[in-house]
Amino acid sequence: MNRRRFLTAAAAGAALGPAIARASSPAPLLKGKAEHVISIWLGGGMGQIDTFDPKRRGDPAKKLAGSYYDGIATAVPEVRVCEHLKRLAPLMDRVTAVRSVHHEVIDEHAAATNRMHTGRPVSGTVVYPSLGSAIVHERGAAVDGAPPYVLIGYPNVTRGPGFLGARDGYLYLTDTSQGPAGLSRPDGVSAARQSRRESFLAGLRGGRDEADDARLRDYDAAIDLSLKLSGPEFTRSFKLDDENADLRGRYGGEFGQRLLLARRLIERGVRFLEVSHNLNFLNGAGWDVHNGGILRQHELINEMDAAVSTLIIDLESRRLLDSTLIVITSEFGRPAEFDSGGGRGHQGSAFTCVLAGGGLKHLGAYGETDELAAVPVRDPVTVPDFFATILAAVGIDYTANLYNGDRPVPITDNGRPIAALFG
Repeated sequence: MNRRRFLTAAAAGAALGPAIARASSPAPLLKGKAEHVISIWLGGGMGQIDTFDPKRRGDPAKKLAGSYYDGIATAVPEVRVCEHLKRLAPLMDRVTAVRSVHHEVIDEHAAATNRMHTGRPVSGTVVYPSLGSAIVHERGAAVDGAPPYVLIGYPNVTRGPGFLGARDGYLYLTDTSQGPAGLSRPDGVSAARQSRRESFLAGLRGGRDEADDARLRDYDAAIDLSLKLSGPEFTRSFKLDDENADLRGRYGGEFGQRLLLARRLIERGVRFLEVSHNLNFLNGAGWDVHNGGILRQHELINEMDAAVSTLIIDLESRRLLDSTLIVITSEFGRPAEFDSGGGRGHQGSAFTCVLAGGGLKHLGAYGETDELAAVPVRDPVTVPDFFATILAAVGIDYTANLYNGDRPVPITDNGRPIAALFG
């Protein structure tokens, strides 16, 4: 190479260098400012085509595939929802219905529930942590003395901490009127007797060296937290009678009271709550609307509509909506076709999950499915992508690793957040 060719090549390399560096450098992390998550679980499989992704009207009697209900306009132009979501419709500017979520899991409830809680398929060798456990592992409780993770519903391994350990597990309750079992002092134990027990425990602890075993340290931490949670400050959260009667009425029945309690627990410093709406409320089948279960599906949708819309307005009135991300998920969706009994089967190829509040830049809807909501046709979102969006919203590095012993495990299975919701 002569001198002229050398100088030409060097100049070209210098010009291309910054472009190559930009192309190879990782995209900047997206990071929101939300502090809390209220995750609403619609166990059984919410039908996207009958709620947040309405299509043409179908007819089960004629076996004509389509929506069971008509769609209505919302606060966001060109975004429509089911006619039974009339309270949420004017609030859709604070909401994003992610219509293009999908997974490849066989459409079976247990496996799909695991996928929608851990972001991964069932493994025979590793018990992966739930999204809730991953969030509290990274951020802990918002306030000292509050449980970081509360489950309002029945316990299940899919909601648990997996390899992270008991410290990142949940406190659960099923009765909104009295709080978690085991935190209330038995009638036969007076305050003086409780005080003597705590003094005795302190004496035992003072006579031994600090535990080397992480499991023993976790046990000690659990004891300390339980003593704080059994005090009057935290247990006051469960006195729903303290709330305005009109507000309680707007929240509605048992499911609504669960969401009201969730708001109160957020105010006490709980980081992550899951509220379950899958106990066969109202229609006898919950969201699993095979055959005749679909006949009263509208009552279930109405109940969700009233409770969730009231939660959004309540949080907004208290200036908590931007700091609280509301998430609505289900194990899969429902096909547009009707089964032999007039209901619907299972569908994981396309379904809707919902985000509200949390300081995000809401769009009303994100992603698009085909004419029968069967497959995504624009902006598909994997389950890891959806999880990464939630993690980013609460300020967690979605590219980080968790550790199963010494083994690094990506926190979202390499998901990428929905960038359009940030900025």
